[in-house]
Amino acid sequence: MTDYIIVGAGPAGCVLANRLSEDHSNSVLLLEAGGKDWHPYIHMPAGFAKMTKGIASWGWSTVPQRNMNDRVFWYTQAKVVGGGSSINAQIYTRGNARDYDAWEKEEGLAGWGYRDVLPYFKRAENNQRYANDFHGDEGPLGVSNPISPLPICEAYFRAGQEMGIPFNPDFNGAAQEGVGYYQLTQKDARRSSASVAYLRPIRARKNLTVRTDVLVTRIVVENGRAIGVEVVDRPGGETKILRADREVIVSSGAIGSPKLLMQSGIGPADHLKSVGVTPVHDLPGVGSNMQDHLDLFVIAECTGDHTYDNYAKLHRTAWAGLQYLLLKKGPVASSLFETGGFWYADPTAASPDIQFHLGLGSGIEAGVEKLKNPGVTLNSAFLRPRSRGTVRLKSADPTDHPLIDPNYWSDPYDRDMSLKGLRLAREIMRQKALAPYVLREVLPGPSLASDDELIDYACRTSKTDHHPVGTCRMGNDDMAVVAPDLRLRGIEGLRVCDASVMPRVPSSNTNAPTIMVGEKGADLILGREPLPPAVFSGNRVA
Repeated sequence: MTDYIIVGAGPAGCVLANRLSEDHSNSVLLLEAGGKDWHPYIHMPAGFAKMTKGIASWGWSTVPQRNMNDRVFWYTQAKVVGGGSSINAQIYTRGNARDYDAWEKEEGLAGWGYRDVLPYFKRAENNQRYANDFHGDEGPLGVSNPISPLPICEAYFRAGQEMGIPFNPDFNGAAQEGVGYYQLTQKDARRSSASVAYLRPIRARKNLTVRTDVLVTRIVVENGRAIGVEVVDRPGGETKILRADREVIVSSGAIGSPKLLMQSGIGPADHLKSVGVTPVHDLPGVGSNMQDHLDLFVIAECTGDHTYDNYAKLHRTAWAGLQYLLLKKGPVASSLFETGGFWYADPTAASPDIQFHLGLGSGIEAGVEKLKNPGVTLNSAFLRPRSRGTVRLKSADPTDHPLIDPNYWSDPYDRDMSLKGLRLAREIMRQKALAPYVLREVLPGPSLASDDELIDYACRTSKTDHHPVGTCRMGNDDMAVVAPDLRLRGIEGLRVCDASVMPRVPSSNTNAPTIMVGEKGADLILGREPLPPAVFSGNRVA
């Protein structure tokens, strides 16, 4: 018997394991279906490029996207300790202050406004550059600036300014808009995943047990209360029931958490019956409200060796490895997407609705074309999609892949804003400041100009930004899955704590917000007083 069972060692699960086990009277069991984060690519910043190709992931894909010519998207989801924080591009962005204020004011989530959640962002953070109203420097999570930026990054900043987009030294500070360097979840030129930051320092705690390669097949519910989980140790192992004295906490991500709930008979009853699962608790919102960022990109050929493409050659790969081992610099120390920005597709938007990521090469991610000569990539993503999708079960078999349907572009507004973001990216790449570095646009290519042509291009080439949220959303209505304290509605002793509880996707990458949810969730579970709301010393927040 243990006090708390946490299902999923992703960003939020690692945070919970650390915070709940701080009190030595609490016994904590953390279960992870994937393996340990032993692979060297995980800890080298540039190893991200290998991760999108399937290392330490489930190998899932979406269902055909009916609004995008039935395209099936490769959908990388982590299967490793640290979850997405072990395989992502390490970009540390939190979203806009208005995102969280909308959670509070428009979704009715008291205690989740920006001034309430900022202290939890700060508690997590060990920032190597900032210690101010917006940043902390005493937390577990290493956050730092890029180590080895290239001159093309500075030219990109100037190009943005030529278009009227200001330079911004801190996207997580008083204002979000502008172009600049991203801060990264790195420390000492190594990835600072949730596993490295939150688990590694406390693995000796006697009240914490971490088990990997354990598949949780269902949550065991008796008399309206979650009393434990059913597990299979490693493929082909025997089935066991592990009991929790206090709570079961599901932290398996925006795909894994609704999948596990539905496998357990918790979800929309009609769907569960249709796949052969006996309903235990009819909760229609489970697996609904899925949101994600869709990425459209420009790839250009460079005038010379201005990015990291040529480091794919054997002798340069060897040199890059030595440079990293001896100096902690160079291509291996780069996340490859460490420059970007936030701007407006909709001029009436109250805050930026487009995010850019400048990729220092071509073909960096799986399924994205690689040029023969050195290239550069500029990704653009519409940040506040109105489209809503679902996660559903394919069958009652827990080992079956889920049916993932982001439902991209089901709302035409998303398509229109995505195209405007792509046009902005093309315009940036054509600015005078980038002329010494950019020879020609290869994709979409200068011959494609009309909306119809760009829609067809996007349907053929776009990709997910790997930011799914919302499938077990917080709320107070009948479609809410959890209450604002993360308790699952209708079953005692069960909470959900990860990106799936977010009612709306933040206007940014989602790793930092998920870690924040873990930090705040730990206080809610332990019954602690929330951290005092943030007070600003005259800084503007936008």
